[in-house]
Amino acid sequence: MTTAEHRRAPNGFNLVPPPGWDVIPLRTGTEEAMDRIVRKAVAQLPVGFPKDDIPKARLKLTQEMKKVVRRARAKGGMTLYLPTERLHGVALPVSIVASEPIEIPRVRPNSGPEAVLAALASVTPGAETRELDATAALRSERDVPADAAQGVDVAHRRVEYFVPVPDSAPDQYLTFSFSALIAPGSDPAFYDTLVELFDAVMGTFRWSYA
Repeated sequence: MTTAEHRRAPNGFNLVPPPGWDVIPLRTGTEEAMDRIVRKAVAQLPVGFPKDDIPKARLKLTQEMKKVVRRARAKGGMTLYLPTERLHGVALPVSIVASEPIEIPRVRPNSGPEAVLAALASVTPGAETRELDATAALRSERDVPADAAQGVDVAHRRVEYFVPVPDSAPDQYLTFSFSALIAPGSDPAFYDTLVELFDAVMGTFRWSYA
């Protein structure tokens, strides 16, 4: 890569989801992706599943998928990653949302993204700096309790990566949010494992200049 290319802002990114996950674009092609996932799920129904109940199962899956997509879009999502195959017979209650780039003014005229990350780290409990494809990023993790007044129906573990887009002008940032629903009385170690899975996925992050 030439020096000029080093100074050119990337026009996208690549992220490798785990096996058994699907990607739903939230800008265009959303309906087609949802339809593909629902058809795959219906094809995986257990042997002996009543044929008369298949339309009802398809409708329920479609409704749940639309609900997840609406929530992701409401948060500025541009890409949604979902597990669509069971792991050892267990349906994972998790999702990853990559959000649209946002612009954030510099802390000082001559400062860069590192000053913004430092300012956010100072007010974000549990925040720490990670590196993604040679780019400093801010990682945070917390448990969010259920709070109907705040629109949070179910408690969940949330992990976020806040990533500055190199050489963007004005400065732009991406957010990758991982959410795992917490069932009452469940083993915290299970959610720790799911978080490790998300961190491993983020380790595949690469900028795209194509």
